[in-house]
Amino acid sequence: MKLLTRRDNRASHPKSITDSTDVGVMPRRPTKVPFMAIWLGIVASIGGFMFGYVSGQISGFFAMDDYLRRFGQQNPDGTYFFSAVRQGTIVSLLCAGSLIGSLIAGDLANRLGRRLTISSSALFCCVGTVIEISSSSSWAQFAVGRLVNGVGIGSLSVVVPMYQSECAPLMIRGTLVASYQLFITLGIWTAEMVNWGTETKASTASWRIPNGLSFLWALVLGIGILFLPESPRYAYGVGRIDEARRVIARLAGTDEHHRTVTDQLTEIRVKHEAESAGADRVWHEIFTGPRMFYRTVLGMILQAGQQLTGANFFFYYGTTVFAAVGLSNSYVTQIILGSVNVGCTFAGLYVAQKCGRRKALMAGAAWMFVCFMVYAFVGHFALNHQNPQLTPAAGNVLIVFSCLFIAAFATTWGPLVWAVVAELYPARYRAPCMALATASNWFFNFLISLFTRFTTGAIDYLYGLVFAGCCAALFFIVYFFVIETKDRSLEEIDTMYVLGVNPITSAKWVSTHEVSDLDTTPVLPQREEETTRQRKSKESIV
Repeated sequence: MKLLTRRDNRASHPKSITDSTDVGVMPRRPTKVPFMAIWLGIVASIGGFMFGYVSGQISGFFAMDDYLRRFGQQNPDGTYFFSAVRQGTIVSLLCAGSLIGSLIAGDLANRLGRRLTISSSALFCCVGTVIEISSSSSWAQFAVGRLVNGVGIGSLSVVVPMYQSECAPLMIRGTLVASYQLFITLGIWTAEMVNWGTETKASTASWRIPNGLSFLWALVLGIGILFLPESPRYAYGVGRIDEARRVIARLAGTDEHHRTVTDQLTEIRVKHEAESAGADRVWHEIFTGPRMFYRTVLGMILQAGQQLTGANFFFYYGTTVFAAVGLSNSYVTQIILGSVNVGCTFAGLYVAQKCGRRKALMAGAAWMFVCFMVYAFVGHFALNHQNPQLTPAAGNVLIVFSCLFIAAFATTWGPLVWAVVAELYPARYRAPCMALATASNWFFNFLISLFTRFTTGAIDYLYGLVFAGCCAALFFIVYFFVIETKDRSLEEIDTMYVLGVNPITSAKWVSTHEVSDLDTTPVLPQREEETTRQRKSKESIV
């Protein structure tokens, strides 16, 4: 008999026994987070930093005089400019390469392991950077370098969250995976600061210094990841069971024979045996497996939705947009927006750890909807497009609501989508499904970066209504289809989706394992009456 119970009694149940010597039982889960788990999350997140850095630097390049002369087009009067086609191609080829990299990353992660895939992807980014920085006058060479660089970035965007989710202790998994987005924002902010520091240089140093620093971040990640342990779920899947036990214990900061290690290894074993009992995996099982069509499509929609919120509209074209508002130094405005992005992403880590995924994503979507509605109508109807200095109030409103939008994105859809999608799939299909979901992110990233100049040229600030509509749709998608996964193991989340738990009430769902804990946990004297009530409640539900 399936046991689907409500979670009403969990809050009053003690999470651990604080004095195990009195009752003779070790706590089921350790209460301390070891440094190794945090360090693993930080090092792996450098992959996100690289993503943010190469995305954030390109916006500033287009306003640099030397870059403009070398790669732009010349007007009859001798001035230089970038056409929509050329600028869109340079920006979007990074996303095109990332689309390719994300599609091949899942297979590489299963063949080479998570660590080696991350390392090789980082070193591949070095090749792309060399192609870019060696460009002198051919914009096509620079664009090809971004394409090559994008292959490595796209691969990292799949494997890093996968590696973090498979390694992280349960209590901080959301925070560690969300730190990937934090490092993306740090990368964007760092690129903007470096651009600001070099944009006044008359030589190639104005853009080659920011570009060359990309090589450093890739080397740090490519070498540093080799000193970290392999994912325990990957190790178990390829038969290295003792290694899996050691890694779980090391990341949990406890003994190899502690109950929490044994419990987690048992969960991994049960799921692995169930998945291995069927026929050999074929590609279409990511759609035909148990509830897999639902999850595969949902992951693709959420990752695409992260782009369709419109965040990268500001990061790719922010310098150009705010120059049109009439600011004397649009680099400074980009730094302000980048600082808001970084600061609010720290708040996003708190949200990932303390708040439910569903509520945060819905609140963020509603918030961003309002911001883009104001942005679109003020920009279209109140701003003087020929001479923005004549309408300073409208320009200030655009800046303020841009900051408010970025604050909403950075605390919700920025970090949480990576966490939700990394938790969405069973181990058997995790690599190909995450690759497909992340590919949808890069595909819409590519479309936005390629067509933004054309679209804004046709409908100017009303382009924001497109993103506002997407934010409204995402609110309802999360409400009706996304299960609450906070504080649950990856194996338990898989069970919830297979059983078809109602997303709207999923926060109150209790597994049979959690109910059995009420029967087996030693009763402390002060909890005896309370636990008796819990048992009676459970019996009535059964």
